[in-house]
Parts: sequence; C-alpha cells; structure tokens
Amino acid sequence: MECNRCDEEAVMHAAYSGAHLCESHFRESVERRVRRRVRRDDLVPGDASPEDPQTWVIGLSGGKDSVVLTKILHDTFAKDPRIELVGLTIHEGIEGYRDESLAACVDLTDDLGIRHEVVSYEEEFDIRMDDVVEDDPENMAACAYCGVFRRDLLSRYAEMFDADLLLTGHNLDDEAQTALMNFLEGDVAQIAKHFDASLGPLSEREEQEEFVPRAKPLRDVPEKEVALYAHLANLPAHITECPHSSEAYRGEIQQLLYDLEENHPGTRHSILSGYEELAGIVADQYAADDERDDLRECIECGATTTRERCRKCALLESIHAV
Repeated sequence: MECNRCDEEAVMHAAYSGAHLCESHFRESVERRVRRRVRRDDLVPGDASPEDPQTWVIGLSGGKDSVVLTKILHDTFAKDPRIELVGLTIHEGIEGYRDESLAACVDLTDDLGIRHEVVSYEEEFDIRMDDVVEDDPENMAACAYCGVFRRDLLSRYAEMFDADLLLTGHNLDDEAQTALMNFLEGDVAQIAKHFDASLGPLSEREEQEEFVPRAKPLRDVPEKEVALYAHLANLPAHITECPHSSEAYRGEIQQLLYDLEENHPGTRHSILSGYEELAGIVADQYAADDERDDLRECIECGATTTRERCRKCALLESIHAV
C-alpha cells in the first residue's frame, strides 16, 4: 500500500483516520500532533524570553513514551533559548528492569545533549521496590506504592529544579483508560483534579502555587504509534513491562478499549475529547474553594497534603516497621 501523501510504501495505517503513511510522513504526523498540543495547551507563555528561560522537567523513564516525548521536544526547542529541557529519571530499585531503562535514558540524553538527573527510592526513602513488594505491609498492589513515591519525587525535584512545567509521556491510550476508569468509578472529584492537574490550556487552569504545573503533550498519539515512532527513529527505548506491574482493573479497561477501537475506530479520541470537555465543566463546578483551604503541610516532610501526614510518609512508616 502506498502512502497517501507520496509514492513511498506505507509503514502504518491509521484506521481512525483512514490514512496510510510512509515512514517520513508518519514521523511528521506524530511530531505535528505533539507540537499542536504544546500550542493548544499554551505551554510556552507569551512572555517567555532568553533572558528568563522556562525550565521543563520531563519524567524520563526510558520507556517508549518518555523517550519519544523527549526526542520530539528536543528537536522542537533545540534552537529556542526560551526553553531548557531537563530529564528526570527515578530508580525504584527493581533489579534488572530499571537498570536497563536507565541506560537508555543516559544514551538518549547524552546523544541529545540534555541535562539528566537521576534520583532513587533507596537514597530518598531507604527502600527498594523489590523489598516493598516482598513484604507488602499494606496488602496493596505494587503500583499503589510506587505511584505515591514516584509522584512525590517528580513533584519535589521539579520544585528543586525551579521548573516551570513538569511533563510526562502519557499517550492517548493511557489517557482514554484513565478517563473511562474515573467515569466508571463515578469519581467526580478525581475527574476535576485530573483536569486541573494536567489537561486543558495552562492559562485556563486553576492557580495552584503549591504544585509545578503538569502537561502531557503526547496524549493525542496512540500507544502503538508511539512504539512505531521509537522503532523507526532508532531511539534507545526500553520496551519491557515492569515485573511488578499488577493493575488488573486498568488491564480490563485496556482490553475493552482495544476491542472498541477495533470495531469502532476513533473511540479513544472521542472518549478523551468528550472527557476533557466534561472535566473542564466539572472542575469549574466541583473544585470548591473550601477544599483548597484544607491543604496543609505534612508534619513529617512538609509536603502539601490534605491530611496531617501525607500518604507517602504514612506508607514509609508502615514499610519501615516491617
């Protein structure tokens, strides 16, 4: 099958759009969607200048999503003195898994000439996820522990680096799954928080001085297209699932979306588009001022929380008590 835009052989077919694209036009399509999202979400402020450049911290795991995001953002802003990119990699302490993905991060940032910082659970919390999973003091899935610790380190180090923006490599599939999960669980509060945290134009979000704003410029690109881009661009991505991954419910939602997309191309795009519009309305109505007034500093670490002690510190106490 030939590319719709030239005579070259197509390397992919997007059923949701009907497009057949060759390697060159496919890569151009992915890059265009990321750059369009950067513009739509107002990620580059109008007053940004070389004299006071923006610092964008990218959560760089070494997986296909964060590697592709880093590459595209670098190529977009390499000659723009208003933007400085910083790759932040978190080592959870998972033997044989994170070591390989860390090597991919080092290769990528060395090749692109991007500042790269590495932090670990062991240095920060005196724990390793391999040990946490084995002991499991809270009887939870590994992802439940890891999500809390990763969010804490990403936010804390983004603040330490005086970041203007924290970017993550969530793709279209990730976001459509989250949207559907929040809706099926009836979690209106989480829908509002999700919008405030990382969806919609940055200039229209609620002011939250306690947190570095987040963004997901890859969220218009399907997962398989991200993987294909990484392959065609010969990027050093570590495409292996975490050995402790156990998000059973998300897995069911993932399979459901696969089936829906197969039978009804464009379902993921429709879900995310409708969700963003709905979430914006919910955020305006639901994110009450009195909830913001409940924010306080954790008595242990000083992190912003709605509790006396933040979730991270509570989990660490339980883990270290074993």
